[in-house]
Amino acid sequence: MRAAVVQINSGADRSRNLEVAGELVVAAAADGAELVVLPEKWALLGDGAALTAGAESLDGEAITAARGWAADLGIHLLAGSFTMLPDPGGVPPSALPTNTSVLISPEGQIVCSYDKLHMFDVEAGGVEYRESDHEQAGDGLAVADAGDLRIGLTICYDLRFPELFRALLDRGATAFTVPSAFTSATGRDHWETLLRARAIENQAFVLAANQVGTAAPSYDSWGHSMIVGPWGEVLAEVKEGEGFACAELDLERQAEVRRKLPAVNHRRPEIFSEGVAHGS
Repeated sequence: MRAAVVQINSGADRSRNLEVAGELVVAAAADGAELVVLPEKWALLGDGAALTAGAESLDGEAITAARGWAADLGIHLLAGSFTMLPDPGGVPPSALPTNTSVLISPEGQIVCSYDKLHMFDVEAGGVEYRESDHEQAGDGLAVADAGDLRIGLTICYDLRFPELFRALLDRGATAFTVPSAFTSATGRDHWETLLRARAIENQAFVLAANQVGTAAPSYDSWGHSMIVGPWGEVLAEVKEGEGFACAELDLERQAEVRRKLPAVNHRRPEIFSEGVAHGS
């Protein structure tokens, strides 16, 4: 399968964001991509108040546009993430939206969705981020088929939690999507290292589509969207600016890696189970 990651400098202008995203998805499909991954908050990126005010449902402008692109082009499309309105009938009910990633089929149907598990409540580059002030964390995993791939969905800060990737691996994932707005402050030191680590330890493909450049009020995203192979090699990268990068995902090569160096099969999860202790 040929896949692509899209890199955008999104901001508060939703119309502009959708126009650029659509153009890049079309260009990636024209380059042969059968699976295209958009970044986190691709349709709207701003502060908590702007994201809350611009939250949409699955029937809103962003996902409707993404479903149309997927159907028109006949591709699998990971619609990065967007700020989704809370479910008024949820149990328990929440007043906060979620940061939600959506996988769309070549027929334009929603295959599955995933709400970001880990909230980015950190200080980075002198900027304090408090996602939990304006977003509700998810509480479930999402794995789904896209052609011959089995994709485990994650979002940005989730990249720092290897146990999530292991749980997705245990559900059969052969590839991970990581739509992101990874900051420049952390990205220059951690982005590629973490992506390659998640690929190597799970012997899986990692498709990481990142935001790039600045957005109000204080976002500065690292870019360097990339596709990483199961040996940890960078197969394709958008080094700067808006654009996309494509790579062939060689599933036979992945199977060979897992056969010759069967670390995934050598795991001993029973040793690490709660309640198992040895010695004193």
